[in-house]
Amino acid sequence: MYAPDWGRKRSDSLRPGCKMKISGFSLIRNGTQFDYPFLESLRSLLPLVDELIINVGKGDDNTLEKIQSFAREESKKEVKFFESDWQLDHAEKKRGGLILSEQTNLALDHCSGDWCVYLQADEILAEKDIEKIRQAIMKNQNRPEVEGLLFDYIHFYGSYDVIQESRSVYRREIRAVRKNSNARSIGDAQSFRNSNGNKLAVVHSGANIYHYGWVRTPDAMREKTFFLDQLYHGDPTPENKQKKIPHTGDNYRYKKFWGLKPYLETHPEVMQQRIQSQGWHWNLEEAQFIFSWKDLKRILLDTFENLTGYRLFEYKSYRLIR
Repeated sequence: MYAPDWGRKRSDSLRPGCKMKISGFSLIRNGTQFDYPFLESLRSLLPLVDELIINVGKGDDNTLEKIQSFAREESKKEVKFFESDWQLDHAEKKRGGLILSEQTNLALDHCSGDWCVYLQADEILAEKDIEKIRQAIMKNQNRPEVEGLLFDYIHFYGSYDVIQESRSVYRREIRAVRKNSNARSIGDAQSFRNSNGNKLAVVHSGANIYHYGWVRTPDAMREKTFFLDQLYHGDPTPENKQKKIPHTGDNYRYKKFWGLKPYLETHPEVMQQRIQSQGWHWNLEEAQFIFSWKDLKRILLDTFENLTGYRLFEYKSYRLIR
């Protein structure tokens, strides 16, 4: 465990007479190798939280050194990080991404705040949303029935100027939980439930999560997919391992399909330098459109949603309350 020796400083998240504390937490392994914007993600959390907890998986690149430098040079708040071993030889945990929720819970358990805000290493908060999140936490601090906050998602795909808007991607998820709700990360760490497995009661934060999981160099996309597929489907065959063929085949290749559209809005400030230094560009307009008959149902349901604002048959891992 590491914490900068300049000591705890009072965060903007605290108001006079308020003793509430906000923790931020995240995890990363081989962040450099797989081209995750993990430092940008951590930077986007800092203005909101009083402490930042980072679970660094023991890996094969310089991710730990970058986290050490970040904690030492960039943060004036309490930053704690610890190394963990991912049990990649555990067959049962390499099913459905269970290792990811296990490692997320390790970070959550280190949080000491009243509220804990979670970002995965490819998720970013925009500076314009920080105050919205803070106000949502403050407003619901004395409402014990509220166990978490819900966030809208903006999913980027292929390039920083393309987003995916379709029922094929989740549109909302829990990213802030009340610590005494006994919230636990579940499955592949996409969401949270309480310790009894029940859905958390949440209110909407009014904020967005900018998700860049499908935006990176094509080579890094293949490397990342090859590794992550093993966390869901187990070890590859010897032949596929040698050729680095993911379980999901060529899913890592960027393709033009239903639900993609140009993105014309701004990105969070912490992402600007990364976007400007982008070494590749996937052109949505020039890509060949790929269609299968399975898309027909999705097109019909998406059209209904666009006309009515209601998403039919949506799976929700939460209970939205007023």
